[in-house]
Amino acid sequence: MRTNKLRINQLSQETYKWYLTYLEAIDTRDVETYSRFLAEDCQMQSNNNPPVQGKAAIVQFLADYWKTFASLEHDLLNIYGSDSAFVLEALNHYKRNDGKDVTLKAVAFTDRNEAGFVTSVRFYTDTAELFA
Repeated sequence: MRTNKLRINQLSQETYKWYLTYLEAIDTRDVETYSRFLAEDCQMQSNNNPPVQGKAAIVQFLADYWKTFASLEHDLLNIYGSDSAFVLEALNHYKRNDGKDVTLKAVAFTDRNEAGFVTSVRFYTDTAELFA
């Protein structure tokens, strides 16, 4: 994960540390660790695709999705919002399964409940080049 381009961060220090750990689970594609951040009734939506409902379904979705590329690294640009609802603007650096490097602009909206578990994630990026 890269943080040297992070310009604006509106999260508290505690939530920022939590979020870096959350993103690290994504970057390492560790679905078991990632699942520990999710509320049981969490919902995830990518672009205009139908939402994935529930922690178990999200875990299965990500286990399958993360096999479609070789690696991912988040490059944080800005984090706006509060500790319970925020948006990340980032560059996502992928290595495709054919070895080609691809960088995509992305945003991810995250909501957390009072216990700190993720209840909703909506991420938006044009993945055409990743899967070309």
